[in-house]
Amino acid sequence: MNIANVIGQLDFFEALNEEELLRLISISSLKSYSRDCLLYYEKRESYNLLFLVKGLAKAYKIDKHENEIFLYYIYPHEMISELSSLEESHLCSYSNIVFAEESQVLSIDYRVFKRDFLDKGLLCLSLANEVIRQARQLQNLVNREFIFDSVSKVAMMLSTELEMFNRLKRYDVSLMLHIQPSTLSRVLSRLKRQDIIDIERGEVIIVDRENLEKIYRGYEI
Repeated sequence: MNIANVIGQLDFFEALNEEELLRLISISSLKSYSRDCLLYYEKRESYNLLFLVKGLAKAYKIDKHENEIFLYYIYPHEMISELSSLEESHLCSYSNIVFAEESQVLSIDYRVFKRDFLDKGLLCLSLANEVIRQARQLQNLVNREFIFDSVSKVAMMLSTELEMFNRLKRYDVSLMLHIQPSTLSRVLSRLKRQDIIDIERGEVIIVDRENLEKIYRGYEI
């Protein structure tokens, strides 16, 4: 797939005209990465704006005991780069990024992009929407780590990331949610008894989405 086709698939750039798209293409490149390849470490400065074209990436941090703390997954057509300021001519990462599958990344020269697009008022709405998406992602992370109990954690993941839940081994899911595998099994059994989910051949199927969402939104069933 060429760069023009890749950019055409990203909603972020849909407001650009033909001339602007050609300019964007001229400062862009595509790169492929293998599974388990580290894209970058946290606190690293970068001069490239990155979007995941295909594959899957994982953001994580390392605590003082050298334990990996899972943050979130990055899916195709999402921005990988983390935004914090429009004043700087570089980007700074706040997490480590590693690829969970063979992946392809669109890379854009951020210094030129800022000068020729953002500083001229182009793509500001797209950027604002991306900042909102990342803020929601952060709020979900805060809820998961500091507010939700184990049932709410599982319910939210089933509701928002069912495909990923079913792709992962139960042990890996428990690590992501920072709960014990036995706790995960008990929660799934409870939800199944309440006819909120069903489990067929090891895969979870949502039966009652409304009550599933009520769990992590603070309502009682």
